[in-house]
Amino acid sequence: MKIGDYNLHSVQTGLFKLDGGAMFGVVPKNLWTKTNPSDDFNRIDMCTRALLFDSGERKILIDTGIGYKLSEKINKIYDVDYSQYTLEKSLEEKGFKREDVTDVILTHLHFDHAGGNTYYDKDNQLQLSFPNATYHVQRKQYEWAMNPTERDKASFFPENYKILEDKKVLKFYDGENKFDDVITLCPVNGHTSHMQLIKASDGEQTLFYLADLIPTAGHVPLAYIMGYDLFPLTTLEEKRKYLKNIADENWTVFFEHDPYSEAAKIGLGEKGYFVKEKFNL
Repeated sequence: MKIGDYNLHSVQTGLFKLDGGAMFGVVPKNLWTKTNPSDDFNRIDMCTRALLFDSGERKILIDTGIGYKLSEKINKIYDVDYSQYTLEKSLEEKGFKREDVTDVILTHLHFDHAGGNTYYDKDNQLQLSFPNATYHVQRKQYEWAMNPTERDKASFFPENYKILEDKKVLKFYDGENKFDDVITLCPVNGHTSHMQLIKASDGEQTLFYLADLIPTAGHVPLAYIMGYDLFPLTTLEEKRKYLKNIADENWTVFFEHDPYSEAAKIGLGEKGYFVKEKFNL
């Protein structure tokens, strides 16, 4: 897919699993398992799918996945799996390496979106995974990540992002911003404070990177909201707002966490919003 001067590449960074009940909140299990079947531990399959914008001169990566710094215990809880995909392998298959990335736009700083920002070298020293990149995040999301609540502190690991500020490669944004002529940063607040969605548009076609507003195709219906969301009623209104634009203007949506569905078109029917077409970029 091409938008403006950018060629867009899907970048699978790994697989993992999360509790299905937590992923679908108040929605009964017999409904959400129709789209997202669970294993014996009630976990559903998930992925961490990044997106690369390549203009030749500029290579912009959206989110970086879980990375490799989690303990063996946590990796087991989430069944983190790199046997099929890694960020490096997926970049290499498309002709890129980590050093080529000029910018990393972080939707938010939860460990499954920002863990790949950094790594420990052979001397157990923390290093930047993308040494030539500037990282971009909403200021209020960073402030929240540095001082999370008891409810969500298990999702934030400062080793994923504090070094970015220390090394002065972190750029902050306040509210909605035009990143460039094609990319717009669109903050939302239901999942966590000032998560930013990514809208790419050249006037002819639009792609919308949904992050955790709608993490999988199974979350398209308005009421299908994660138990992880700090402010679910805010999420509801944010979904209502953006799904109207998505359906009315025929935007392509990109799912970060759906291992079965990469991109889709969304329609509005008698029963609400639904996925009318699935495809790969």
